[in-house]
Amino acid sequence: MGAGKSTVGRQLAKSLGRDFYDTDKEIEKRTGVSISWIFEMEGEAGFRTREQKMLDELTSLKDIVLATGGGAILSEENRRYLRSRGQVIYLAASVDQLFRRTLKDKNRPLLQTDDPKRQITELLELRDPLYREVADIELRTGEQSIQHVVSGLIKKLEETGQ
Repeated sequence: MGAGKSTVGRQLAKSLGRDFYDTDKEIEKRTGVSISWIFEMEGEAGFRTREQKMLDELTSLKDIVLATGGGAILSEENRRYLRSRGQVIYLAASVDQLFRRTLKDKNRPLLQTDDPKRQITELLELRDPLYREVADIELRTGEQSIQHVVSGLIKKLEETGQ
């Protein structure tokens, strides 16, 4: 959440001449409502069910760049889809960076708490080992430009033969 998956993914896809998909945006497009609304009406469990179906569909496509929601990694089935159907890139960032990047974004249901920084810390403690478990490439995103991040990713992809 806030690591730059959508922004970096969109630019990476453009640089590679591939189509870009974002699971959250695809869910919103197909349902006609926001992720926040789905969380409010169906709860996190309802959203995660939708997310898993979308991830199954999108990971079946070839030669795409896909950005997933940060919590998609929580499901073992989702991790299996990711590991077996493509190369996984983990964009890692510090808690402070994630907090700064998401501070004013009201469209992140899991951060609508009294202490969003603590929430980010707890989410990262839970998710980081899972991200690392499935990642083929890990890249730290910091203060560098999007183009610098994308260039680094392209170099790593070339090194791995992708």
